[in-house]
Amino acid sequence: MGFLNRSFRTVYSKCVVAKLSVDSRVTLQLSPGPSSFFDEPIYVKVKGLTPDHCVDLRSKLTDSKGVSFEALATYRSDKNGIVDLNRCPSLGGSYSGIQSMGLFSSLRPLVPHSRLTIRNVSTPLSVDIEVISNGKVLAQKTINRRFMADGVQRVPLEGSTVRGSLFLPPGTGAFPAILDVPHLGGALTEIRASLLANKGYVVMALAYHGYQDLPKVLNKLDLEYFEEAVTFLQSHPKVRGPGIGILSISKSGDLALAMSAFLSGVSATVSINGCNCTTVFPLHYKDTVIPPLHVDTSKIIFREDGLLDIRDALLDPTVEENKASVIPIERASCHFLFAASEDDRNWNSVLFSEQAAQRLRDHGKENFEVVRYPKAGHFLDVPFMPHCPTSFHPAVGTVVVLGGEPKAHSEAQDDLWKRIQEFFRRHL
Repeated sequence: MGFLNRSFRTVYSKCVVAKLSVDSRVTLQLSPGPSSFFDEPIYVKVKGLTPDHCVDLRSKLTDSKGVSFEALATYRSDKNGIVDLNRCPSLGGSYSGIQSMGLFSSLRPLVPHSRLTIRNVSTPLSVDIEVISNGKVLAQKTINRRFMADGVQRVPLEGSTVRGSLFLPPGTGAFPAILDVPHLGGALTEIRASLLANKGYVVMALAYHGYQDLPKVLNKLDLEYFEEAVTFLQSHPKVRGPGIGILSISKSGDLALAMSAFLSGVSATVSINGCNCTTVFPLHYKDTVIPPLHVDTSKIIFREDGLLDIRDALLDPTVEENKASVIPIERASCHFLFAASEDDRNWNSVLFSEQAAQRLRDHGKENFEVVRYPKAGHFLDVPFMPHCPTSFHPAVGTVVVLGGEPKAHSEAQDDLWKRIQEFFRRHL
């Protein structure tokens, strides 16, 4: 019980010692169950305990890389011998207080700095939940977290230079379409695409490096590749026009802004903790080359734990020497949703989103929304995705801090997922 602070350990010890006899009829209820979609909440309830009995609830899973994730929280039953995670606070462990989905959003990797990886969205992710008292498992259930609804099709992209997967909702259509572009190092990421297809969108999960025959090492990016992806989506028989949406995060944020500025057929663009400038590599399109934003390595903080804080390494885009890197989003005719985490330690997402919005205002445009999330970190993902505070950064070549406080980050993910869907409903 080393994960509990001293006061919580005292409470835990008292209630366990007082109630060592456990009714064999202890039951664990998971609703809906035994299967649910990854972005849906699970209602967890334990029944059959004696009153005022302390138990540990533990969740466990293994991701596609073989990395195990676990969360554990201590609860005390009420006068009826029930622990209801919707109203009972955790006394300590991986999280504390009332967090009904804490057993999912607070999962932590046993291999440090790992991010939950799902490579096959056709197969549900199994999560084991256990009720434990005094080292004994009293009840256990497994819930399968699904990514694809019945009838949704996953079609690998073949026959062109574009790489990725196409997710098609059931029915003849036509449906609104979204191009989902991953972060740098993401290769092919299909979780968001599959979940959005469940909601009636044709979604292309696009890869742009490190997948199949795409280059593993990049020294530039060609916008023509992304143009081909946009054209493919627009011309698909199940897609409803006239324009498509783009969903981006981190590095792909500047790619999404460039597509919006230079390509036709884009109606709505979401940038999650992205930059308003080209980053890392130069971006080529026809006769235009946009250089990457300059980096000042002297602003990298080397923390005592050996991790790097690179938040301020990218220089201010408004400085004269960096203006050539700024993407001319005033050319875009689409609507924008900029989401920025205030504790993003990968880079200054708030500054970049504010500058993007100001550039649009300066050109007489109000075709944008900006939402900020206090205490949230860099990787704002789908609801109940475990918070990833540190991870290997492919452009830096080592582990960096990504920021965020777990509870606030989880709440931000839930809110943003709803906003994204409403944004696309309004503009596609």
